[in-house]
Amino acid sequence: MKPTITETRFGSITLEMGGKSVAYHHDVVIRPSGKVQKRKKKLSKQVYGTSHTISLAEANHIYQEGAEMLLIGTGAFGMVKLSDEAAGFFEEKGVEVESQPTAEAAQVWNELQGAVIGLFHVTC
Repeated sequence: MKPTITETRFGSITLEMGGKSVAYHHDVVIRPSGKVQKRKKKLSKQVYGTSHTISLAEANHIYQEGAEMLLIGTGAFGMVKLSDEAAGFFEEKGVEVESQPTAEAAQVWNELQGAVIGLFHVTC
């Protein structure tokens, strides 16, 4: 079951699934199954010194076989982006990538159907 995003604020995202709301105060990855995981942004920070550029290593971690789309909530000010290597990786896998500031991406997420992975940055 896919969770619904009920609120985004600087520093948090609130998801509702099965009538239960949970606020997360860190970046999250939502799998097509609905499973929510903490983003492993250290994989990108090791390469770029920042988690604002998604590395190939992090892209490998984010990817899931059968995914059709990756929706990236880029933060309140749209700071997160894919590295060229990560963008090429998702293109090679046939995964469409859409990026928007987190508040707008949350609205899109709630309307999407299918095998979608969501990555939501909760700060800048």
